Amino acid sequence: MKLVGKLVGVSRVAAGLTQAQLADAVGIQVETVASIEQGRRALLPDLARRLDELLDTKGALSTAVENMPEVDLVPAWAEQYMDLERTALALSWYDNQVLPGLLQTAAYARAVFRNRVPVFSEEKIAVQTASRLERQEILHRPAPPTISFVIWEPVVMLQLLDDEGHAEQLRHLCACASLPGVSLQILPLSHRTHAGLDGPFTLLETPDYQHVAYSETQRGSLLVADPDEISVLSQKYAMLRAQALSPEDTLGLLGRLLGEQ
Repeated sequence: MKLVGKLVGVSRVAAGLTQAQLADAVGIQVETVASIEQGRRALLPDLARRLDELLDTKGALSTAVENMPEVDLVPAWAEQYMDLERTALALSWYDNQVLPGLLQTAAYARAVFRNRVPVFSEEKIAVQTASRLERQEILHRPAPPTISFVIWEPVVMLQLLDDEGHAEQLRHLCACASLPGVSLQILPLSHRTHAGLDGPFTLLETPDYQHVAYSETQRGSLLVADPDEISVLSQKYAMLRAQALSPEDTLGLLGRLLGEQ
């Protein structure tokens, strides 16, 4: 990413533009330009094509993005994803393994990290848990992003905690579901179709109205910016929402699991 960022900076200077002027010309934030040039944020294909036209770089930036080494697409500890998550306009999140990090209680998050192999130290568990809880700040902003969650029912039934801790997590899901801009749906085990069998993923819309996807595997994480791949995942997510319980029925299911209905 640093090499691509340097190319953007050199091309911008050669065109006689400041970072602010370039940002205005392509309709993005100046902080985004700075982050790209410093190698802290990936240059996405759509923006690369627009910059090629504006800076007359004859496709050099698009070519560089298309041939970026794979290591640059797997950010350490998903830091690049978290940067995108903090500023996202909208997120669509499907999970079939553990509850989404934005919806976890402190006790649940600690349990998740305590189950990691190789084992984390207690100090590292504390640091990772605090970082995860800090991310949840976006749910409580005066103008929060629009967030849709679809969760497979076995994830909700998985009991990583004792009975009280599990009940606390279920009540927390109910509370999160009532927040402005949040939609929570559970895909029931009884449903005979399932569009998410290939695994969890998240779709994001950035402040620059670009669309990015993120997925995790056993040994890493992957940011996806290719429009064709984004289209496929968007179709999957639309089908998952149609297959899942409605938000109202989801609250009913959570209530039954809590013994309140």
